[in-house]
Amino acid sequence: MLDRADLTADVELALSRSPVVLLAGPRQCGKTTLARQFVASTSANYFDLEDPLSLARLAEPMTALSGLTGLIVIDEVQHRPEIFRVLRVLVDRDDNPARFLVLGSASGDLLRQTSESLAGRITRVTMGPFTLRETGGESTSTLWLRGGFPRAFLAPDEAASLAWRSSFVQTLLERDFPQWGVRSSAIALRRFWTMVAHYHGQTWKATDPARALDVSEPTARRYLDLFTDSFMVRQLQPFHANLRKRQVKAPKVYVRDSGLLHQLLGISSMHDLLSHPKAGASWEGFAVEQVLASEAHDEAWFWATHQGAEIDLVLRRGDRLLGVECKRTDTPRLTPSIRIALSDLGLDRIAVVYPGDRRFPLSDRVEAVPLRDLAAPSAHR
Repeated sequence: MLDRADLTADVELALSRSPVVLLAGPRQCGKTTLARQFVASTSANYFDLEDPLSLARLAEPMTALSGLTGLIVIDEVQHRPEIFRVLRVLVDRDDNPARFLVLGSASGDLLRQTSESLAGRITRVTMGPFTLRETGGESTSTLWLRGGFPRAFLAPDEAASLAWRSSFVQTLLERDFPQWGVRSSAIALRRFWTMVAHYHGQTWKATDPARALDVSEPTARRYLDLFTDSFMVRQLQPFHANLRKRQVKAPKVYVRDSGLLHQLLGISSMHDLLSHPKAGASWEGFAVEQVLASEAHDEAWFWATHQGAEIDLVLRRGDRLLGVECKRTDTPRLTPSIRIALSDLGLDRIAVVYPGDRRFPLSDRVEAVPLRDLAAPSAHR
């Protein structure tokens, strides 16, 4: 496995500040491996809620947890959300001798449950698949094709990576979603997710998927939120400036992991990818995820107008707004959209991320930045 030093440091910092830390992320992204750096799986302080023995030990959670000291890990906590109420009682003890690291794979319900039960007592750390910062710039092509899930990225060959991703999709739809209370059929959800893959990098319109699946628009939106809550899809919300121009108000959607996107699109090799009509959109989404993972920011949006001006990312860092445009081109240039965004949005600067090797200015506030540079430690982290 690759060293994930930044995530380890984030968890350590969170544990030093809060009695409960929620490590949230998609299934199979490495949460358990990371947690076992803090507490061994054989320890009495480790509970895996997909393990019948751990479930039996937690049949009476107050009794099981109240006598433990030090760091306690509870893995797959989404299976027993009532534990959050127990944790609130435990961490509010005057002489609280324990801290809790809880791991979960479905963000929406987890966030609602923790905000209701543990307000002011919990810090959230989000974990995703591997990024360029962790795999290194030399792995860019492999990471783009296979995605960042550890078993897909580290597979011995392309066939093994593809087989793992196929199994992941099937397991998520047929086992995990039903366990989380989803009542829709796996076939319908697979069709919907594939449609999202074809929308990758575009603004979302619920009417077309709803019509194709013969469901209502609210149902299509509920499906989209389901995949968003499970970290499979990113809904990037639009940035609204006080302008006279008509601005796009619908979210932009991306399949967050490029390897899963390629699985859904039937892409199995780099040759297939480079010749596919979605290659440019795939690279854009891959670059967007790398930027969001590597560059510190408080909020992120995209911006577009109905007149055609757009920019892929608007990042807020304190009181500054930064723009990012992701282009799969050998010759990045200053486009009309970039000029309009600089003028209308008051952006401090814009980075044009591209797949080349050389960093150079396009104007006094616009710079071409190789995607590989995101593998280096960020000065703004």
